[in-house]
Amino acid sequence: MYEWLILLAPAWLMGCVLPLSTAPLGCLMLWRRMSFFADTMAHGTLLGVAIAGLLSLPIWLGVSLLAVILVGILWFLHDRRLPNDALLALCSATLLCSGLLLIQQLPTLRPELMSYLFGDLLTVTWQSLPALIVTILCAGAILAYHWRSQLRLALASDIAQSEGIHAGWQRLIFMGVLALFTVIALKVVGSLLMGALLVIPALTARLLAHSPRQMVIWAFILAELAITVGLWSSAWLDIATGLSIVLTMSVLFAIVFISQKVWFKSKSLA
Repeated sequence: MYEWLILLAPAWLMGCVLPLSTAPLGCLMLWRRMSFFADTMAHGTLLGVAIAGLLSLPIWLGVSLLAVILVGILWFLHDRRLPNDALLALCSATLLCSGLLLIQQLPTLRPELMSYLFGDLLTVTWQSLPALIVTILCAGAILAYHWRSQLRLALASDIAQSEGIHAGWQRLIFMGVLALFTVIALKVVGSLLMGALLVIPALTARLLAHSPRQMVIWAFILAELAITVGLWSSAWLDIATGLSIVLTMSVLFAIVFISQKVWFKSKSLA
């Protein structure tokens, strides 16, 4: 048991710190109706991995460069005449297919494809942990500093802009923090499940909260619980950590949703 604790400790610490950025970021995504944006950024990381392999760069550098480029592309494509969800679907599919196609041409990356797709939090080591935690805390600090503006734009965009809040600048900050998150989350849940790490806890929290602050707190608590249970389950059952964490989040959502349905139904019949 002691050996298991030593083995899982860095991964668990990483998982405990990660919700500091995922909880507020996921809530903002729901309020802004930008859930597809997370998938687009997530699928872009796969192409970043392929580019890193092609140019013999560190994986984190290739993913970071792709994330910055993708933010620029999405910024450029933003057009009131075109639906945002359709543009994001276009970019998401293109990036995912391009990444998979390029990785198939690189024999050195092929054996690690499943890790890039579904993540492996257990690969986090004591050596890599400090840099990852600092990055997460930086992302959380940026969001905290701009939280009031981000919240007002997400809940009442027109009023916020009339008060002098620069929507374009805040949108760029939001996209930049999300890009930073994708670099970190590739190791945790992989490119295919990254969006779930943001959306599912926030979606579950929406059922429990009565205010924006409560929603962020609940999203944080639920993410912490899912990561802890998912991490230990993956170690015991020998399955991918990303799959285990996301499925745990889905189970928590189902429990909350069904419990509330039953409670409201019994209350209406009483």
